[in-house]
Amino acid sequence: MRLPTFFYAAAAALGLAEPAAAGYRDTSQPIGVVTNLDLGRYLGKWYEIARFPNRFERNCAGVTAEYSLNPDDTIKVVNTCHKGAPDGPVDVAEGKATVVAPGKLEVTFVPWLPFAKGDYWVLHVDAAYSFAVVGEPSGKTGWILARGPELDPAKYDRAISVLRSMGYDTDQLIRVAQ
Repeated sequence: MRLPTFFYAAAAALGLAEPAAAGYRDTSQPIGVVTNLDLGRYLGKWYEIARFPNRFERNCAGVTAEYSLNPDDTIKVVNTCHKGAPDGPVDVAEGKATVVAPGKLEVTFVPWLPFAKGDYWVLHVDAAYSFAVVGEPSGKTGWILARGPELDPAKYDRAISVLRSMGYDTDQLIRVAQ
């Protein structure tokens, strides 16, 4: 892991992300997850279409996340960011996720810090597993993901609707250049 990635991962894991203390979500609104998530179908490469601002992805474009199954049934996470533009220098962070309940995972990029885990909840995935909405209870992070670098406008609108229904302020979303 490159040194800057190490520091970004450590900062993210320690809760030093940039969003406002209260996050981007009205936590009085209920939040749900995909309780029948088919992990086998969810694995693979996802493109980040939109995200809520956070320090560990500052100035990132062309962002992808790739999930694969480890021999111990944990999930290998490989996040790739291109600094400044989709063709900018590449920064990669590798982590590990554990399923803690249906649709709910814990992710760490600094496994030697046992308390440095973040929630990764799959809030929505369409029937074809072509796009997904990810967030967590505090609302400090959230993403719209797709299997390709672009997402059909109707699917994007559906993702926005899911986030709004769970109390997210979608006006704060950043579209990610791919």
